[in-house]
Amino acid sequence: GLEEDAAFGRACMNSMERPSIRIDKWLWHARFFKTRPLAAGFVEGGRLRVDGRVIEKPGYAVHPGNTLVFPLGPHVRSVKILGCGERRGPAPEARTLYEDLDPPAVPHA
Repeated sequence: GLEEDAAFGRACMNSMERPSIRIDKWLWHARFFKTRPLAAGFVEGGRLRVDGRVIEKPGYAVHPGNTLVFPLGPHVRSVKILGCGERRGPAPEARTLYEDLDPPAVPHA
């Protein structure tokens, strides 16, 4: 039935085939924060949402497909995770880890 299908779907998504990464590490890899401790502190402050849920644990696992919403400077960023990233690479590489769902608008005069 439908319940078994839903449970099977969840089990598949939690298998080793689906890559995941700690949220603090991902934010650092994607260059939203200069250091991983800064990213971890930000997450602990409860200002980050993953798929609409407030996350306060830096060890929370995120996956490609998750949507993050968080304030950064004067803007609220909304990004979709596209990849986990193996390392903290240069900015052009970091930008391949996410899709900006709501690019910061140019302020109107």
